[in-house]
Amino acid sequence: MKIATFNINNVKRRLPNLLRWLRAAKPDIVCLQELKCLDAEFPAQAIERAGYGAVWRGEKAWNGVAILARRVEPVLTRTALPGDRDDHEARYIEAAVNGILVASLYLPNGNPQPGPKFDYKLDWFRRLKLHARKLLKQDLPVVLAGDYNVAPTERDIYPTRSWDKDALIQPKSRASFKSLVEQGWTDAIRARHPSEPMFTFWHYKRNRWPRDAGLRLDHLLLSPALAPRLAKAGVDRQVRGEDGASDHAPAWIVLS
Repeated sequence: MKIATFNINNVKRRLPNLLRWLRAAKPDIVCLQELKCLDAEFPAQAIERAGYGAVWRGEKAWNGVAILARRVEPVLTRTALPGDRDDHEARYIEAAVNGILVASLYLPNGNPQPGPKFDYKLDWFRRLKLHARKLLKQDLPVVLAGDYNVAPTERDIYPTRSWDKDALIQPKSRASFKSLVEQGWTDAIRARHPSEPMFTFWHYKRNRWPRDAGLRLDHLLLSPALAPRLAKAGVDRQVRGEDGASDHAPAWIVLS
């Protein structure tokens, strides 16, 4: 089973890129982020014609998450991260697919920091850790996949000082990710590639893609019930170089 996460950065605008990648990569499950469209605007018919069932939660102009499943319909289990009834941003969706519980998540960026947006990022992380701990206690096969908006360590960002004040690499952001993983989750990409950069994001500005000035922001965390099945992991870097591409590339795993 191949599971991928892909920040599509506007699913309507980049639908041709998405469909082309689906045909080439043939993932069984796909977690999408940054749909940037209302629920009614999600291109469900085109995705269905490509052979995928889908569940999604959209939001006008920003955010938005979805889960696609090849040749099956995902069974929706949750459309929001619990813990704050006043949080209406479309950042979390959860579904059961072929015996696995899959979450597609889009953590807040947190910039500018310090400030309310960074506080929201850290609180969202806190809520995610509470929910993730409950999932672990149920001993379920779970994948928490998405754009975490954190480069967890120095090897997850190209050599630079230009991001030093950015929320993506702040000590508190990294500590939140670290404490989440230390609950018992396996960082699948890093488990299979312990020393390679494995970048998944290259900003549009300052020629960062041609320079390979990237960050690893997109992660797939596996529960202990699923981690022993991890066979392969990688990043489809070439997708970032296509015409009209998202600023992210798909990250993926293969389970035995």
